[in-house]
Amino acid sequence: MPSAISPPWQEKASEFFSSSGSKLREAGQSVGEVAKDAKGNAADVAERVGSAVKSRWALLQEPSTKHAVQERLISAAAITGMFLRRGFSETKDKVAVGKIKVEEAAKKTAQKSKTILTDIERWQKGVASTDVFGVPIEVTVQRQQYGKPVPHILVKCADYLVLSGLNSQFLFKAEGDKKVIQHLVSMYNQDPNASLPEGVNPFDVAALAKYYLASLPEPLTTFELYDEIKGARSSIHAMRNTLKKLSNVNFMTLEYVTALLLRVSQKSLLNKMDARSLAMEMAPVIMWQKERKPEFYQQYWNHASRSSSKNMEPATPHGEWDMLADESEEMDASSAIPLDDGMPIDFGAIEVVQCLMEQHNAIFTDANETVWR
Repeated sequence: MPSAISPPWQEKASEFFSSSGSKLREAGQSVGEVAKDAKGNAADVAERVGSAVKSRWALLQEPSTKHAVQERLISAAAITGMFLRRGFSETKDKVAVGKIKVEEAAKKTAQKSKTILTDIERWQKGVASTDVFGVPIEVTVQRQQYGKPVPHILVKCADYLVLSGLNSQFLFKAEGDKKVIQHLVSMYNQDPNASLPEGVNPFDVAALAKYYLASLPEPLTTFELYDEIKGARSSIHAMRNTLKKLSNVNFMTLEYVTALLLRVSQKSLLNKMDARSLAMEMAPVIMWQKERKPEFYQQYWNHASRSSSKNMEPATPHGEWDMLADESEEMDASSAIPLDDGMPIDFGAIEVVQCLMEQHNAIFTDANETVWR
């Protein structure tokens, strides 16, 4: 039979369950309140977001706002299109400019390569088949398409000077333009029958004729007859007989050149070049001794000789005459070419050339006198 008095643990259990129930009820009430508050907060937030969206949408639907947005979109599209077109245009222009530069560089490279190959060929062969500078005068006359036994280049120069240059002051003394003469030399080396280009001036033409005579391996008067011709300068009869010993080509060319110089001297009041002045300029390229060749000119016309010794170093495969002038060229292309070779003056040769001019008709009686219209 159970005791009327409850044991202590039963009391403690009752208290525990009683307090737990109270706490559960309080917790349930708290959870309900929190849920209620959260529901209220969520509803409030949703209401606020909906209100904001509704107001923004209403704003966008207003005509003024809608028009402004459209204008902004159109302006942005126009600016974007402009930048794209500008970019395409600039790219196109850069491509065009680049193409032009590439073409120009290709042309310069091709021309220079052609010149170098031509010079190498001349160096290997000694003298190219079409060259006139540095070639014996007999060879030039034999292969030219011209009836008179005078180099075609001298005929072209003389015809031009008689027609357009006799009044030019200091003709045959004034120095020519280096770049122009280089071009003319290359032109006649490639085509011995070429005509002088339009626009060339008398000083360049006179210098061209002078340089041609200086480039000959042997002077018109020859090495063999140097002393004999020099000794005959005081006698017309002796000079006439001595010159008859020259070959037909040398004799006729000497007559032709001195006839031209005579014509120039006849205009000395205008061109300031009398027979003595012309003789001083032209004697060094018409008459020289073997050991006194006008070497200075050879820096403008320099190629390997067929008769060069195998033990000698080969000449440079290109000469200043034929090479294209680089932009970095040290010498100014328009600078004048000095004609003085620094050698002692040969007064005997000067007197011979002066005599050949002043007594031209009496000395060259056996030649068909050169006459220009």
